[in-house]
Amino acid sequence: MPRSNPLLWPNLPAIWSYWIAVFSVAAALGISRWPPFHLQESPVSLFLCAVILSAWFGGVLPGLLATVLSALAFDYYFLAPMYSLYAKTDEIPRLIAFLLSAVFVGALSIAQRSATESLRRARDDLKETVQDLLTANRALEAESRERKRAEENLRRVQSDLAHVSRVTTMGELTASLAHEVNQPIAAAVTSANSCIRWLAADVPNLDKARASALRIVKDGTRAAEIISRIRLLFQKGTLQLEKVDVNEVIEEMTVLLHGEATRHSISVRTELAADLPPVVGDRVQLQQVLMNLMMNSIDAMKSVDGMRELAIKSQRAENEHLLVSVSDTGVGLPPGQADEIFNAFFTTKPHGTGMGLRICRSIVESHGGRLWATDNSPRGASFHFALSTKIEARG
Repeated sequence: MPRSNPLLWPNLPAIWSYWIAVFSVAAALGISRWPPFHLQESPVSLFLCAVILSAWFGGVLPGLLATVLSALAFDYYFLAPMYSLYAKTDEIPRLIAFLLSAVFVGALSIAQRSATESLRRARDDLKETVQDLLTANRALEAESRERKRAEENLRRVQSDLAHVSRVTTMGELTASLAHEVNQPIAAAVTSANSCIRWLAADVPNLDKARASALRIVKDGTRAAEIISRIRLLFQKGTLQLEKVDVNEVIEEMTVLLHGEATRHSISVRTELAADLPPVVGDRVQLQQVLMNLMMNSIDAMKSVDGMRELAIKSQRAENEHLLVSVSDTGVGLPPGQADEIFNAFFTTKPHGTGMGLRICRSIVESHGGRLWATDNSPRGASFHFALSTKIEARG
């Protein structure tokens, strides 16, 4: 209901309310006594209307005033003897009935006014609440959009950092990678010379020539696979989710880093659980995690005496997870800083950036897993990361 409705005007000042009571009773009396509308019998309805109007706009006291004035006018003008405030005994029940009716309708008018005002206040409060909710909703939508933009920017920055880290690591491995690629190429050249020699003999040995040709194909394929893996790690792209066989990733990184490990007299041992379920993730990023962890282990063993062994292990874990561990026999973790090593820019290497392990943890956590480190006994360190094998976890 609109606020302009006169029946819903705010309560009037007290003096006005009493004047309304007086004027409304006077109006009722005037109408009832006016010759065209002369009501010689009881004009009860007019006086009750005056009481209702006074109680509605004024409340209890103006309503009571209108009731008293109406009763006096009713008694004086309409009850025998006329023009007397002392009604006959047989007229008193009519006067009492009138008073009770006036009080009743006045009380109803006051209750109705109170209920109407309560509804109006409730409506206004509801409007304010709805407006506040709309404002809050717009603010939440704006905040949500801003958060999404921030998350997208964060993912883009993390992707850029991961790419830079991969390129930096691959640059450090240039000599080893060149050696890994040269090996199958040199073997293919040797096999090609052998094939030519077997074919150039007075009696060509086709079986041996064929075997040499097959070795050429095998070595060429191996070189192509190595180059393909290197190119993949150099590429910069968006997150590509797919089912990934973690054991295959471990084997690929073992082959890629074999030359670097051999160069520092480090033996590499793998212990891979059979029939591991796949994980849903980005293959290149998981390769980067393993490459960084293995390179850190190699760096930790470069200057130590005694046995140098790099061990990579995969196994099933609890709650539908699989666990990958990269262990070494190197210098171990900084004392009391097993978790600080994952902080950005924390490094123990003279020329390290302190971002490798931070990026590894970010990648693992973005895949719904976790990465941590422990000390080995009697020396060295182990890095472990757990990934969920639930397909819906990354759906």
